[in-house]
Amino acid sequence: MNKIPTKEQILAWISENPTLTSKRDIARAFGIKGSARIDLKQILKTLEDEGHLEKRKKTYRDPDRLPPVSVLQITAPTGDGDLTARPMEWQGAGDEPKIILISKASDPALGEGDRILARVTELKNEAFQYEGRLIRRIGTNPLRILGVYRKRHEGGRIMPVDKGSNKEWIVPEGAQNDAKDGELVEAEQSGPKNRLGLPTARIVARLGDPTAPRAVSLIAIYQHGIPDAFPDAVIAQADAMTPADLGNRTDLTEMQLITIDPADARDHDDACFAEADTDPKNSGGHIVWVAIADVAHYVPAGTALDDEARKRGNSSYFPDRVVPMLPDRLSGDLCSLHEGVPRACLAVRMVLNAKGEKISHRFMRALMRSVASLNYEEVQQAIDGTPNDKIAPLMDTVIRPLYAAYDALVLARNARQPLDLDLPERKVVLGDDGKVSSVQFRDRLPAHKLIEELMVLANVAAAETLVAKKTPLLFRVHEEPSPEKLETLRDTAHAAGLSLAKGQVLKTSHINALLNAAAGTDDSELINIATLRSMTQAYYSPKNFSHFGLALIAYAHFTSPIRRYADLIVHRALITAHGWGEDGLSRVDIDTMEATAQHISDTERRSMMAERDTTDRYLAAFLSEQVGNEFSGRINGIARFGAFAKLDGTGADGLIPIRTLGREYFDFDADKGTLTGTDSGLVIAIGQRVTVRLAEAAPVTGGISLELLTIEGKTLPKGGRARPGQSPRRKSAKHKRKRDKIKRKVARKR
Repeated sequence: MNKIPTKEQILAWISENPTLTSKRDIARAFGIKGSARIDLKQILKTLEDEGHLEKRKKTYRDPDRLPPVSVLQITAPTGDGDLTARPMEWQGAGDEPKIILISKASDPALGEGDRILARVTELKNEAFQYEGRLIRRIGTNPLRILGVYRKRHEGGRIMPVDKGSNKEWIVPEGAQNDAKDGELVEAEQSGPKNRLGLPTARIVARLGDPTAPRAVSLIAIYQHGIPDAFPDAVIAQADAMTPADLGNRTDLTEMQLITIDPADARDHDDACFAEADTDPKNSGGHIVWVAIADVAHYVPAGTALDDEARKRGNSSYFPDRVVPMLPDRLSGDLCSLHEGVPRACLAVRMVLNAKGEKISHRFMRALMRSVASLNYEEVQQAIDGTPNDKIAPLMDTVIRPLYAAYDALVLARNARQPLDLDLPERKVVLGDDGKVSSVQFRDRLPAHKLIEELMVLANVAAAETLVAKKTPLLFRVHEEPSPEKLETLRDTAHAAGLSLAKGQVLKTSHINALLNAAAGTDDSELINIATLRSMTQAYYSPKNFSHFGLALIAYAHFTSPIRRYADLIVHRALITAHGWGEDGLSRVDIDTMEATAQHISDTERRSMMAERDTTDRYLAAFLSEQVGNEFSGRINGIARFGAFAKLDGTGADGLIPIRTLGREYFDFDADKGTLTGTDSGLVIAIGQRVTVRLAEAAPVTGGISLELLTIEGKTLPKGGRARPGQSPRRKSAKHKRKRDKIKRKVARKR
């Protein structure tokens, strides 16, 4: 064809042939050669200027249609469980199209927020405009930056709050979103590096003053992508809920069930009661009841509430706030077992023998009324002999029977030998002004252990019931340590003059023997930390791989459905298994069990990281006024770039940079976890006692920098600390030996 095509003909070709849209393809299609290509180029430029076409590199496309290969973001599944997506780049005049994904059995599990490269095909129906087929997953989120904005003459820069990053980001003129100098901002990468070699970003949200006391947890929430605002539809659904009535439930409202929680607890999702078993065949036995809020009644599968709860996976707890899994109407009201108020629950009646072994159990859907909301401290004071006015009437009927059952459970626990780590938990205490007033270590009272043992028992009962009834569920899995990590633990134990059994099937009792041998010695903390690091991380799975740490064959989370989605799934499974109603497991719950397990395992880790980062920032803020002071502590980590020390008193972790250790070279041994000075022979290893000087504490990043003064009571060898501006010599012992060997050879030849 020698004739130049019309605009309409070109647009029709591009629409019908979305994979052949380069200028060369178009020219070949219409037989355009030679100088006629200039005319074609002009027509394409006109179509681009008029908005009919969009040029992408060397190809053209209709902006009102998706290209055949597009970047998509996974959105929430439909009520039927179909996976949907939205285009990441939509330039059309109308609403962005809806895309349904067609999956193959070999495709990886995809979740809301995932980004994929997909091949899309246009559909002719009202529900979806395109179908997409996965090519590959390219990431779960755009690269986000959280930092402090610093204004410059043209645009500005962002200083990241992540203590692991010192890379600045350029904010071009027009991408500041009206941010002010010194504000905390959220930004996204917007292009390649600029001429200074720094990446560019555009500010998408302004978060206020980063030094404000209550901005600390906000930083972690944004940095880790934790959803902290409920959609209107979710709030509306929660607000419309009304309290459950008795109906077909078992009436437990006359039972003296109580809740025992921390004094600052924001919800009460578990209650308990115990009494002596009067059956003569079970002499010395106990009957124990555990009742858990019936969250499944209020959060049916496939609803907006359910979608949001699954998205969050769990509640996240910070010193100054909670980001709940469920709206407050549920988490703080209808699903919270408040004192004196009828509440729907799932309850389990468990019979124990005198040795604390569970010999039978039975679940029921019930209605209860808590007779008292108590905290750990007052319950412990009561059993120790000083009950307050609220607890005194409950001592004989409730408190003493609970502790009697607990004494039996301790016998069963000692026989089972679950892992018995002794690692105090830090608690950051805030004053009325939002600043850190103190850092405390949480007490581990028998009252805490009582509730823990009851909850473990109820979780085991849930898992056993669902396994017996062959109902799908999510197990809580904790696999045994890898051989490599066990060998590292053995090396650490050997260095401390202790031993860990070898050449046999590992049991928790073997590790407990090591922990007991270290108890009361200077190496106790070292062995506990090393043991913790040798453990694998627990996760959720529809397949049962047992729980190594608890020494249990089958274990599921049943006792906290207000704050964990896994427990909600287990509740639905129990409802289905017993035929208690239509609000049990849905077909989507069952079909997506594997994906849900992976997702909520990820959200759990996300919350743990956010909570840890928040604590680090609060501690850095607390210590920022003590820069220059000396502290005692213990080495608790070794890396190629330095050593980490945990400070006594606060438990804060700080870095001793290797560049501050002196001018000599330090060899890093990853297997042994040591840094060794090649000149002085100084060995820095996990567990050593140290004295350090606080060199820097950065509240915005949570980073703490330390200067090493003494190690195991001895000052550093001469030349052990470099003067400012000096760098360590970079010759290792290996290089020194090689150099000396060459010198000897040369001498002999002469």
